[in-house]
Amino acid sequence: MKDVAARAGVGLKTVSRVVNGEPGVTAETERRVQDAITALGFRRNDSARILRKGRTASVGLVLEDLADPFYAPLNRAVEEVARDHGALLINGSSAEDPERERELALALCARRVDGLVIVPAGDDHRYLEPEIAAGIATVFVDRPAGRIAADAVLSDNFGGAREGVAHLVAHGHRRIGFLGDRPGIHTAAERLRGYRAAMAAAGLPVDEAWVSLGPTEPGRVRAEAERMLTDPGAVTALFTGNNRVTATAVRVIAGLARPVALVGFDDLELADLLSPAVTVVAQDAGQLGRTAAELLFRRLEGAQDAARRVELPTRLIVRGSGEIPPAAG
Repeated sequence: MKDVAARAGVGLKTVSRVVNGEPGVTAETERRVQDAITALGFRRNDSARILRKGRTASVGLVLEDLADPFYAPLNRAVEEVARDHGALLINGSSAEDPERERELALALCARRVDGLVIVPAGDDHRYLEPEIAAGIATVFVDRPAGRIAADAVLSDNFGGAREGVAHLVAHGHRRIGFLGDRPGIHTAAERLRGYRAAMAAAGLPVDEAWVSLGPTEPGRVRAEAERMLTDPGAVTALFTGNNRVTATAVRVIAGLARPVALVGFDDLELADLLSPAVTVVAQDAGQLGRTAAELLFRRLEGAQDAARRVELPTRLIVRGSGEIPPAAG
């Protein structure tokens, strides 16, 4: 700062005001100081600022998988809100592994991020209690926290699935299969509950052979879809529980001689360009991330009210695949 002040012909306090964006400096003086900083190749020492202010101006984001297209807009939304608050976003993937989620979250805490946004893989988050007590704000997104009271921002998974299955019923289907993610995942369980509620509301029985939950790897999903669609008493329609399951189901259906109706939970890229285009229950991943990040910074700014649970609506997008009637006979 002494070198900058000498080169610009100003006092140390003026340099401090310019660097920290404080008022009381004319535009011409600010220009001279910035020119001096540039000429000398100096950068602000954020480590020193952290020690002085007790905040790192950084937040962590723990996702299931950064490569999943669903999480891209969520990640971007959190990043934009963080940027608006002058904070840096650090993120990582849990790979749907509770232990990896724990390691990653605690590693971010060890680096003293100010707050965390977490898409949980596990169902017990008591490991975060000491960190939260130490002042690290934490918001869960897409799924709620397990065994602790914490802010959560979710989609209406139950209502969206119920609407999607009811749409298939309204187009004449009585034998509807459900292909979903692992049953221990909150979103998968809620979507299955919505499926069962829609079938019950229509007075339709559910054959348990029509229901399959498990890993979303293409091999398992393909085998289960083929079984449901070819066994005696085969289903005439499928409701798929997320974008990865839907993508595999589309490939299976394309190889069949008979038409099969399909509604998927989550939109997917190019779904509108397929033939038929895929009807989906869409959730707004960007709005999930934005709402969670805004809630996080609200906590960082001192909000002390009880943990909040925010549920965002879904939207049925009708494109063609969900409107195919059952095959005659």
